[in-house]
Amino acid sequence: MAGDGTVARAPSGTHDVLWPESTRWEALVALFADQVERAGYGLAHTPIFEDVRVFRRGIGEGSDVVGKEMYEFEDRGGRMLALRPEGTAPMVRAFVQRRPPLPWKAWYVTPAFRYERPQAGRYRQHHQLGVEAIGPTDADLDVEVVALADGVFRSAGLSDFTLKLNSMGDEVCRPVFIAELQRFLVGRREALCAEHQHRIETNPLRVLDCKREACRAATADAPRFVDHLCDACAAHFDRVRAGLDAVGVPFQADNRLVRGFDYYTRTTFEFTSGALEAAQNGIGGGGRYDGLVEMLGGPATPGIGFGIGIERLLLACDAEGVFPVDPPTLDAFVVDVAGGDVARDVTAVLRQAGLRADRAFDSRSMKSQLKSADRSGARVVVIVGPDEVAAGTVSLRPLRSPGDQQTVPVADVVGAVRDAR
Repeated sequence: MAGDGTVARAPSGTHDVLWPESTRWEALVALFADQVERAGYGLAHTPIFEDVRVFRRGIGEGSDVVGKEMYEFEDRGGRMLALRPEGTAPMVRAFVQRRPPLPWKAWYVTPAFRYERPQAGRYRQHHQLGVEAIGPTDADLDVEVVALADGVFRSAGLSDFTLKLNSMGDEVCRPVFIAELQRFLVGRREALCAEHQHRIETNPLRVLDCKREACRAATADAPRFVDHLCDACAAHFDRVRAGLDAVGVPFQADNRLVRGFDYYTRTTFEFTSGALEAAQNGIGGGGRYDGLVEMLGGPATPGIGFGIGIERLLLACDAEGVFPVDPPTLDAFVVDVAGGDVARDVTAVLRQAGLRADRAFDSRSMKSQLKSADRSGARVVVIVGPDEVAAGTVSLRPLRSPGDQQTVPVADVVGAVRDAR
């Protein structure tokens, strides 16, 4: 590309996040961290790429994510790897490998990669916030996790969103339900969309999740998970619903909610924004995955978690007109027309004192530097000219508030800038 006259561009389906937009991302991550760390969750990082079997085992070979969307590649050592398409499986792999003490409660912020048609708020490289809680089977942990996600949305200022809730049973009742669903779907095969006519035998749950009108009409009276739960799963789901009511998290039962990954069991949930178009209104979701640790080679250990798409969440915030974040304001901008030495040193002193300070470079004119100071949004400009250098002083000129220019000794510049804030 270099030298051929073309302009370098980001790959299709990706995007750049530049300053000052990135300050909003920082604020969202900080908000999320504050919410979940107050509940005992700690930050965990895992590699962007994993052995491809982590996702094939965990998410499932029959899922669209593994079958159609996952970025796979062979490295120079002949190992088959995949870029992370979601956050849960890598976190569970880390748990299986490292075996931290139970219960293990962790949060993450990470890019995720899926080869799919780019759409509003969903890119081939997008970004997720999430939590995982591994160890307890207690339904109250489900309540905690769902309530954390709800709290993040509300803390960001959202109000027009809905929590959809379902239970997908366990290894006892789920096979019974799937068998009955398959029998039902076979009788409706010709009414289904072409794609799902061929998935009845391999992945019938996906038919319930289809958004095409043909499938939705044909499955309007399909069997419901909630009617086929075993006693243990029914009791668990009752406890979750009662707990959400008790802590003030409203929800809607959704019998079609099955999520897209094979690892989900029992509680599944999804948050949708009423301010976004229906086809792209998901802003977060998750559920229990009580068999995933075993799938990845660990001992039987239950878990639950959720993921939130950063881009989609910020779109929802924009649609509701909430979560505005202004870039941090500079305390001072140092202007120097006396060789630059004093500007260099004064800027360093201000920063060391915990103040936000910037300066101009390349020996630009006083007029040009003052324009830069004004554009920077700084509260005060610190001026260093030949007369100031000779006297061991600097001049302070307020930029955002009334006040006269004053001259102070260089040794007093920190206090003077603080007083001018």
